[in-house]
Amino acid sequence: MKILLTGATGYIGQRLLPVLLEAGHEVIACVRDKARFPLHKHSGARLSVIEGDWASESAFDALPNDIDAAYYLIHSMADPGSGFPEREALTATHFRNRLEPTGVKQVIYLGGISNDPELSKHLRSRQQVESLLQSQHYALTVLRAGIIVGSGSASFEIIRDLVEKLPIMVAPKWLQTKCQPIAIRNVIDCLTGVLLKPETYNRNWDIGGPDVLTYREMLLAFADVRKLKRWIFIVPVFTPRLSSYWLFFVTSTSFALARNLVDSMKVEVVCRDNELTRILGIQPVSYRDAIRLAFDKIEQHQVISSWKDALTSHTLSGGLSRLITAPSNGCMSDHRTRPTPGPHDALERIWAIGGTNGWYYANFLWAIRGWLDRLAGGVGLRRGRKHPTELQPGDALDFWRVILADRENRRLLLYAEMKLPGEAWLEFRIDEHNTVHQTATFRPKGLLGRLYWYALIPVHGIIFNGMLRRIAEGPTGRNRRHS
Repeated sequence: MKILLTGATGYIGQRLLPVLLEAGHEVIACVRDKARFPLHKHSGARLSVIEGDWASESAFDALPNDIDAAYYLIHSMADPGSGFPEREALTATHFRNRLEPTGVKQVIYLGGISNDPELSKHLRSRQQVESLLQSQHYALTVLRAGIIVGSGSASFEIIRDLVEKLPIMVAPKWLQTKCQPIAIRNVIDCLTGVLLKPETYNRNWDIGGPDVLTYREMLLAFADVRKLKRWIFIVPVFTPRLSSYWLFFVTSTSFALARNLVDSMKVEVVCRDNELTRILGIQPVSYRDAIRLAFDKIEQHQVISSWKDALTSHTLSGGLSRLITAPSNGCMSDHRTRPTPGPHDALERIWAIGGTNGWYYANFLWAIRGWLDRLAGGVGLRRGRKHPTELQPGDALDFWRVILADRENRRLLLYAEMKLPGEAWLEFRIDEHNTVHQTATFRPKGLLGRLYWYALIPVHGIIFNGMLRRIAEGPTGRNRRHS
């Protein structure tokens, strides 16, 4: 069967794609940027990739008409600003209008549980999308999920941050709200299980795990699985805005996502029933087992996707390819070189930079910059990296985004997603003479941008010299993680 997959580079899409391919389906993956799609991982598979943005009415005019089924996995929850319901409505409308003339039999949509009479802005938007996707030309199957638990999911990572960083939590009252978490593998089971099943046509289903818990109980259960002792005190003084800031500063989430999550966490998300898992013969995974399975993937470095894969910069939403060459006109740059006696090892150090490895020199200064970025509403350093030694375009790397990761030509290019009065690139390259090139490029925005760059020149002299030396020659003296 020929399957259309939207959101193919998203958290759910990256996990669903290999399952569809393994089942023998031909898949058409719709992405906003081909440069972010790891096509090499699926060599030989019946897979084609189409680039475009469903926000544009004509973006997918070339889409083939012989489609059997389609997955709609597009959302804008993490987008900054308050206009995401309008963007979601627009993309859903364009998707429906484009799919109606095709031979598609079924559209499968993953939304959110919306049984509470007082819905959040996010859940109302999800409900609106569900309505807009309905059509007389194809059958619509809607799966409504609550909290999704899996390695790299936003909910899992936020809970992990809170539990692992805070022995004592003074928390807002919405932690008493009930929800029904579901393991990511059960979500994928449901998405594949309803595929072209006539009994699921034109129906909606709540999907969840076997446990109904408050958010407080979820945190304490997580702590228990990790063998940590935690205390949580609920206080009524947290406003939605204060709660958003609480999540933002303690966890690795963006403020936009924190705000939307807090808004949604005030709403009870409990299934009406769990009938679909019985119909499909799916064994629901308990919340505690879902946590254990997630950590198994983390410890084995097998995290397939992460919520951090979503682009946080409007600049980046225009595509990575146009940023592959750092600009020169109107820019400031800091270019340094150093020969390396071991180019292979130097390349490995470049590919392992950031995350738990740190930046090889003066990590406390990087930490300060990360905290300042968080205070300014930026992403900070807490996003880390998905894999300790592998990088691909589109990956988040602390407060950078990977634009190019070319091992063959020994080049890594990063783009800054921190709050800046301008734009910044950081490039590492090893030439044919085994010389490591390290180039920081900054395109200032106005006078403030220029003053920012000049003010940091002394700091750059310390950080960049030390980092380059450690990359080229390897760690010397103290352990690099504590430098």
